[in-house]
Amino acid sequence: MFTRTELELLTLAQLKILCNRYGLRSTGSSAYKDNYITTLMAFPLLAIQQMENNKGLRIPSFANYENLSATLDEMNEPTTEQIALIRISMEGRRMQIPQRYQQEKLLHRYHAKNHLEQVITLLGMQ
Repeated sequence: MFTRTELELLTLAQLKILCNRYGLRSTGSSAYKDNYITTLMAFPLLAIQQMENNKGLRIPSFANYENLSATLDEMNEPTTEQIALIRISMEGRRMQIPQRYQQEKLLHRYHAKNHLEQVITLLGMQ
């Protein structure tokens, strides 16, 4: 990510800004450049190591992954007419109230189904 050489060329203020940008704190005293340099050089490997040790952001269990798949199956597929209404809704056309609320509900379900499919695809790449 960062080389020691490129970090050593930065001033203390620039190193502080760089750490703040990524939400990092210097190791030890914040009065020394070396503490910021150490932090900036070490964080990528620490993040990967934490992931491998199942600390922080984790993949869900297989059972929960199956639950997501079951939820997607339960949502089923839209009918031809529902697809047509979704398409015209995505073009910005809206029904009159009170049907507009049902139109929005259908559109939200469609978006939720698409997002759930993306989630399952992304988690399946692990």
